[in-house]
Order: sequence, then C-alpha cells, then structure tokens
Amino acid sequence: MTHAISFNEARAMVRRYKLHHEAILEPAQRGKEILPLSEKFNRNAIDALLAKPGCVAIRIYYGMDDTLKVHAILVGVDAHNKDILPITANRNGDDETDDIAERGMRCPPICPEEEDGIYGGD
Repeated sequence: MTHAISFNEARAMVRRYKLHHEAILEPAQRGKEILPLSEKFNRNAIDALLAKPGCVAIRIYYGMDDTLKVHAILVGVDAHNKDILPITANRNGDDETDDIAERGMRCPPICPEEEDGIYGGD
C-alpha cells in the first residue's frame, strides 16, 4: 500500500483544515488553540520508534492534555497490527521511555513561515 498523495491534494486538504478546523468545535472552545494546525517531531523520536524490534509502521493516536489541547501520540506497530508498547513494568509508573512519542512542537505557536509551509504561497 502506498501512502503517497500529490502536493496539490495535500495542500488542498491542509488549507481546508486550516480554514474550517475551529468550526467543528463548540463555540466556547474556539480560539483556544485546541486543535493544532500541525505538529513537528524530531527525527530521533521517529527513528527510536522505527528501531524497536519488529516495528513495521507508526500509528498516530490523538490525545488531549489537561488544558484540552489535542496532541499527536506516536507508537510503533508490528506486522500483526499490534502497538509496540513499553514492557509491563514501565506501564505502571510515570517514567518516560522512547516507546511512545508525544511532545511534538505544536503549530500554533511554533509554525512554519507561511511561504515555507504546505499551505503557504503558490
């Protein structure tokens, strides 16, 4: 399966989301940067997930912090479509591991320049 799409399709989808993403929220939640326009992850976070034994893909979940802002949460996936998660001993505490990636740089506030982003100028 290929995941590739054209630049024009990607740009149209991103622009449509940017234009309408606030409209899907209840009025009281609008203007609070709840839905990001994008998130950027450093390569080392992606490489760490892909380096897990048996990892063949990355799954993106969407979670919400305690201020109700949405964040992408990335986990590795094996050939049986199962998430590759921390060993049981690490699931019971608050220890951070490289088994799950979050802490992406949300836009806003950390956004590409308009002309550099996919929804930028022509």
